[in-house]
Amino acid sequence: MRIVWLKSALWVGLFIAAINADPAFAQRRSKAKAPEKDKSTSTGFRLEEESMAAEGMKYMMMDEPARALPIFEKLVKQSPGDAAGHFLVANALVKLDRPAEAIEPLRQANGLDKSNRFYAQQLAELYARQRKYAEAIPLYEALLARDPSNIQYGIELAAVYVFNDQFDKAIATYDQMEKSLGVTEEITHQKQQLYLRQNKLDKAIEEARKLITAEPSEVDYRVEFAELLMANDRIDEAIVPLQEALRLNPDEAQAHVLLADIYRRKGDVAKCNQELKIVFSNPNLDAEPKIRVLSGYLSMLATEQDRDEALALAKQLTDTHPGESRAHVLYADLLVQRGRKAEARDQYRMAAQLDGSVFEIWGAILQLDGELNQIDSLIAHSEEALEMFPNQGMFWYSNGSAHLVKRNYKKAVSSLEESRKLINDNPEIIPVINAQLGDAYNGLGDYAKSDASYDLALKADPNNDHVLNNYSYFLSLRKEKLDLALQMSERLVQRHKDNATFLDTYAWVLYIRKEYGKAKQYLEKAVQASENVSGTIVEHYGDVLFKLGEREKAVEQWKKAKTMGETSDQLDKKIATGTLHEQ
Repeated sequence: MRIVWLKSALWVGLFIAAINADPAFAQRRSKAKAPEKDKSTSTGFRLEEESMAAEGMKYMMMDEPARALPIFEKLVKQSPGDAAGHFLVANALVKLDRPAEAIEPLRQANGLDKSNRFYAQQLAELYARQRKYAEAIPLYEALLARDPSNIQYGIELAAVYVFNDQFDKAIATYDQMEKSLGVTEEITHQKQQLYLRQNKLDKAIEEARKLITAEPSEVDYRVEFAELLMANDRIDEAIVPLQEALRLNPDEAQAHVLLADIYRRKGDVAKCNQELKIVFSNPNLDAEPKIRVLSGYLSMLATEQDRDEALALAKQLTDTHPGESRAHVLYADLLVQRGRKAEARDQYRMAAQLDGSVFEIWGAILQLDGELNQIDSLIAHSEEALEMFPNQGMFWYSNGSAHLVKRNYKKAVSSLEESRKLINDNPEIIPVINAQLGDAYNGLGDYAKSDASYDLALKADPNNDHVLNNYSYFLSLRKEKLDLALQMSERLVQRHKDNATFLDTYAWVLYIRKEYGKAKQYLEKAVQASENVSGTIVEHYGDVLFKLGEREKAVEQWKKAKTMGETSDQLDKKIATGTLHEQ
């Protein structure tokens, strides 16, 4: 509760007024027939008090309460029956942020001068500030009894009752205020909240009806009434006040929003959609209720027509509210459901430009970049995401993976290493990162780190096809650890008997081991296993044929490989010379 104290400039006047009203000072002034000596002494004493008070007030007005306090305390010591002096001490303590200590001098001031309602009011407010509600209540009750028309006293008393969990008394106080003020929105809302806290829904509803009766032309009260009913699962009853609101104002957007929500809950897609069209055509309605209702509407979509209408509404939402990030996200979500990934990614991108602080939006952008195989976009967007979230390992992973595809091996290693260091909440991705680090380090020619990364990946997942294939193939190219290469590639073809790529890798390991007959056998399987066989496999097949002395067939396969692409830089020389050229 807010404590309101008089401004410093008014305290002097208050102090003088308090002195004039104080019986002790009046009694001193009434001693006109006393001996002249006594009168002079009394006058001198009073002048000394006033001088001290003025000195203290000077410091208060200079915002130096620490210097004023000892002066006021001295004033009280000299004249303990002076209510105004105690009040000044209390004010200085409050200015020094010592409100708990200010209670006692305020209590003294109020006790000495019961007629000064200002003392009682300030003491009550200070009690409330210190959460001493039981002490504040009788003071406010007395103040309100003396001045029943004082609205502020009633508000403060009701608030203290609420804080003290005396809801019935708070309601009674509001009822008393209504007798003077009539039905008001503020009091009605307060009473409704109290009734709801007491689980007295019917009483809260009764208050809503009273407000409507008092202001029958006010549309907002009918909408609020409907919201109250809906919040308490009485949605059928909420329809009537909403329809009444729309009769008063057909353009009341919130009424349409609530009706759409009601029909959504009741499963009436047609009526819900009808209301939504009205809502979404209103450019003056905020985006928030539209997003909320449309989000709930999505769970009702059962037919293709429903989904088309929802998509149209979401598009309209972004057109009407182009600066609302969540509108673009909602539209993007629907586009993803319809398989329109490129458009969805662009909508997520717009959302991120409006509000880049949402992690999930960046995640959706990067995922769609990857699914669309738009590697340059994946690099650019992951770098933007990392500016916002530099400690997110998955964003570093996306960036590293994209650079690996582009054969930017150095950047790939840097990002993937950072990813591996930061990812803690997604441990299953670590073997994937190690597999890609194996590829990237191999691209840099750092074979020791490449092999170590592959080994870590296989330790976590011994059947990682990507690692088994690449690791064995790279070892065969280096002509190192051929037994390990053979073991890994053999495991691949045992598990994937018709995979052309894995058959080719196994055949090439056999080729390097000079097991040409067996290599030919598996390369023929690879050629037959896929209609879209790569030029690399056909070139390898030619190499094996050459080693087996079938030179003409070898050249024929090399020429065929040239038309297919994905071949070695030695292929043209092989064709031109009709002989094998190995690096």
